[in-house]
Order: sequence, then C-alpha cells, then structure tokens
Amino acid sequence: MSTIFPKWTNALPTVLLGGVLSTLAVGVGAAWYYATPKYWRSGYMPAQPHLDELAEVRLIKVAGANPPDIPGHTYPGFSHQIHAGKLGMDCRYCHSHVEESPEANIPSVSTCVGCHADGHVNDELYAKKNRVQFVRDAWEAGVRYTVVDALKKEGKIDEAEAKSKEFAEAGLHVVKGGASLPWRRVHKVPDYVRNFPHHAHVAAGVSCYSCHGNIMEMPVVYQEQPLSMSWCLECHANPEPHLVPPSKVTDLYWVRDQLTANKNAPVTSTTDPLGVLTKGGKGLLEDLAKKPMHLLPQNCGACHY
Repeated sequence: MSTIFPKWTNALPTVLLGGVLSTLAVGVGAAWYYATPKYWRSGYMPAQPHLDELAEVRLIKVAGANPPDIPGHTYPGFSHQIHAGKLGMDCRYCHSHVEESPEANIPSVSTCVGCHADGHVNDELYAKKNRVQFVRDAWEAGVRYTVVDALKKEGKIDEAEAKSKEFAEAGLHVVKGGASLPWRRVHKVPDYVRNFPHHAHVAAGVSCYSCHGNIMEMPVVYQEQPLSMSWCLECHANPEPHLVPPSKVTDLYWVRDQLTANKNAPVTSTTDPLGVLTKGGKGLLEDLAKKPMHLLPQNCGACHY
C-alpha cells in the first residue's frame, strides 16, 4: 500500500518549529534593540528655537536673511557651542534655578535681551542681526500690544485692526506682556517617572556633562544619553565614576578632563594639570555618604511616586 505523504514530509514539523522559533528570536531581538530609548531618543536634535510662520517672514523679509535650508534651523539657530563653549558662559546664567528646583528652567526673553538688545552686542562683528532679531522681536511684542490696545480703548477699532495687520505682514507678534521664545524640549523622561530632580543631582556632584554630554561643543543640542531606566540604575549602583565637586559641576571642560583623562581618580599635586585638586569620585562618594539624608535609591519609589 502506497503512502499518502512522501518521506521528506517527516522533517516538516521540525523545519516549521525551527522557523517559528527563529522568527520569534528575531522579533524579540529587534524589539530588544529598536523599541528602546537608546534607539528612538538618543540623537534627537530639534532646532532651537522653533520658528513659526511669522518668524520666518520676519527673518526673510525684514532682517535680510536668506530662506533657511531647514526651516527653524539655519536661522536663527541658538548655539551652545558659542555660548557655553566659546564664550564660557556658566550653565546657570540661563538655567538659573537648576540648583534649587527639580526643573532646569529655560531662559526667558529678558535673560537673552540682556545681551542682545540693540547696541549691546556689535551686530556686524559678533551676533549677526538676522540671527538674534527673534529675541528683540519677542521682547517688543508687548510694546506692540500696548499700541494696538491703546487704539482700541480710544475707539479707533479700524486703526487698531490695520495696525495689527501691519504687524502680522511684517512677521511681528502682538502679545500682552511680550512673547515667549519657542524653545523645544530635548531631554524628557517618560510621564510615569517623576521628572529628573536636577537640584538633588547637582548638590551631590553630578555634572551637566554626565547626562547632557559635550554640550559646550554642540552647535545644536542633541540627546546623547538614552535616559532609560537601566541607564539611570547603572549610575545609582556605581556613582563613583560620575561624581565631581559640587562647585565644579558646571565647569564643563574641567569635568570632561577629570572624567575622561584621569578616569575620575584622585588628583595629587604631581598629577594636577588643571590646577584644581580633587579627591576623585571615591573620596567624594565617601564624603557624600556622611551627609544626613544621603540616599542613592535603587528602589522603585525613588522615581515612580
């Protein structure tokens, strides 16, 4: 009696099982790598600040700029490389509440206009006018609102509408109290995590450099670290390589040299190329452990509360 199926079909279940297991392994491996903050978030680099349509009109038609290659990127393009790197500005000049608040606040228009108001910086030699005009426009948005509002109060509604239209055609905002700068957030932990407490980490001696990277050489800031749970726990389990004196956390070039060239080892009088002695991460951790309320939490409730 002849068989219904040929002999080679005996291997078919094994082949199918192998195919299913291989597909499953590939799927798990792909999810393990691609469905992670390291893949999706690291390298995120939005333009700063984001330009809306009115700002584009203003820059191109009024400030004499060429149309940007990438809208919101070529102009105006805030550069940490210039401010934190070339000029050596301390991080706390703009992020002024980082030592006392969980949030690293973004700079207001008044902070920027302190340097970039008309006549404060040479527009030809240093900050080109078309690259900083957005700061001045935002600062003066409140003045324009006052002009329009005064016309309305005088009953000159048509004139007020005409003035508003004139401002809009010139790419100028009209905002009570002044317009804000449209900064775009780069670093963000998931909503189910209590936001990263900057003040606690700065006080402990964790430098901006450890999380944000070589920011003083970034023309456009990008997210260097994944900010994932595993990444945070690695530091909490072994903080020693990442600690510097709290007084040096914003001295980014010093921190970079200390954490890389010296591997955060104790610095002696004979190995002190930067002229600032420090105990290194181990000594700083020992000092930190002596302080009241010292915690390096690895329990869930430290972040999820």
